[in-house]
This record gives sequence, C-alpha cells and structure tokens, in this order.
Amino acid sequence: MTKAKFKRIFLAFLILLPTAALAASPTWDRAANIQDAAKRLGALHRREGSQGVLKFLDACYRTHTLASQFNRGLEACMAQDYMHSQVLAVIYARVPQEARAKLNAPSPELIAQSMSARFAAVFSQYNLTSGQTGEFKKSVDTHGIPIFLKAVFPKGAPTEAEKK
Repeated sequence: MTKAKFKRIFLAFLILLPTAALAASPTWDRAANIQDAAKRLGALHRREGSQGVLKFLDACYRTHTLASQFNRGLEACMAQDYMHSQVLAVIYARVPQEARAKLNAPSPELIAQSMSARFAAVFSQYNLTSGQTGEFKKSVDTHGIPIFLKAVFPKGAPTEAEKK
C-alpha cells in the first residue's frame, strides 16, 4: 500500500469515526428504557428464574445485534444482562466453591468475564466509546438495579438472624 493510499484511508476513517460514535448515542430516554427493562427483567425472573433469563438474553442479543445501529432494544438487553449478571455474581460469591461445583454453577469471575465478552462484542460492533459505555453502566446502576432488586427481593436482603 502506498503512503498516499494509506493517508486517504486513514483520513476517511477519521472522518467517519465521529459519525459512527454519534450514531451510537441514544436518541431515546435512556433512564426510562432502563427502568422498563428492569421491571420486565424482574417479572421474567420471578416467572422463569435465572435459566429463563439466560435463555431470554441469548435470544435478545441474537435478535438485536442484527441491527445496523445501536438501538433501544439492544440497550435494554444489555441493561438486563448487566443487572442479572451483577446480582448472580454477588449471590454465587457467597456460595462456597465446593457447593457451586456440586450445583454446576459458575464462579462470580466467570459470570463477569462472560458478560464482559458480550459487552465488548457489542461495543466493538457499534463503535461505542469508553465514555458512552461508562454512561450506560452508571445509568443502569442508578435507574435499573434498584428496580430489579426490589422485584426479585421484595422483602429486601435477609438479615443475619433470618439467614440462621
């Protein structure tokens, strides 16, 4: 490749890069989308449990990553994945490794690594910047996690006396 051709390709890349990043910025109400996703995730979890959630998320990603642009549905999938993975990792962290092995349950690290791999694929596919991904995470932490936790654990976290 000649130096001139490389410069033209690089210049085209630089021109198109901001457009791709802007296209990935949500044009919808992110907080409302995440809140709705948290409510639907809580209902699904109560109805079908963690296995049902995992099956749903697989289908959700398969469907929404076919789109040419990052969209509201994919954001909802990712928010649900993030909420479910975070809670599942915290729960499994409390289970001794031997008991997890007997249950054939994943480690918290494996849960986090799997979610990170799914997110990295989406971030790469839609050219999302680290700033956009940070905003997404913060929004899910603020607007989604509390709703999901309340739906799945309506009585709150068990106290030490209740655990015994």
